[in-house]
Amino acid sequence: MDGQRADGQRADGRWVELADGVLARRHDELDLTTGLVLGTSAALVIDTRGDTAQGAELAAAVRAVTALPVVVALTHAHFDHCFGTAAFPGAPVYAQAGCAGALLATAAAQRAHWVRHYRDSGDTGGTGGSTAAATADALAATVPVLPDRPVCPRAGSVHPVDLGGRVVQLVYPGPAHTGHDLAVHVPDAGVLFAGDLLENGAPPSFGPDAYPRDWAAAVGLLLDVGTAPSAVATRVFVPGHGDPMTPDEAAAQHTDLRRIARAAGGSGAAVPDVPSANSLTG
Repeated sequence: MDGQRADGQRADGRWVELADGVLARRHDELDLTTGLVLGTSAALVIDTRGDTAQGAELAAAVRAVTALPVVVALTHAHFDHCFGTAAFPGAPVYAQAGCAGALLATAAAQRAHWVRHYRDSGDTGGTGGSTAAATADALAATVPVLPDRPVCPRAGSVHPVDLGGRVVQLVYPGPAHTGHDLAVHVPDAGVLFAGDLLENGAPPSFGPDAYPRDWAAAVGLLLDVGTAPSAVATRVFVPGHGDPMTPDEAAAQHTDLRRIARAAGGSGAAVPDVPSANSLTG
């Protein structure tokens, strides 16, 4: 299922089973983590990677697992999580209500910045089969697909998606990594996909569209999601980058985010000495 693709190029990803019918896919490129949740009538793909070629690789990997109709959920509008959506034609694409507008407003700048990054640095951020030049070319030719299912307009909103025999919850915990982050909770499995609200192996990424004063509160809400009486306690938190995390690891990052929020104070200014991997300005 993983390894070599039909075109002879190494597939950039491997599946990690988190629970029955709940998988994370780990990608060498940018250490990204995407997700797949299976029901009996549909499969939910969580994030679509960073360009049309990467999206096609993910779509092929999904099809190697299941033939179910696909539904997509985007965690936010940064290119590495959503520029590959065209590889899932006809699929409903869920995102927080502000995501489409953010993507429409920033897609051109993101594309130009990251094409330049790959061409200048020769670094794809991983050890996958694509060269930096090929990644730059694919990204330059990519036109992002806007999400067409806006949900969760208010902080704390939850939107259910019925996959058949399993209902997942799309959760907007409030402004944090962006103003439109969407988490995906799988209540029966005790798994929560946090997007870039959490990162494993690197500090959270504070770009120009981040909310450092509010981020800790958003993650705190996610830590509480799995405590509802109808839910299995969350045992796995899936970050947007890096390996799946334990509740203790997620709680430790929450503590760090609370410290950062205090450092940000009331100014709303960028937090010093925090890397900004998703910055549009470098």
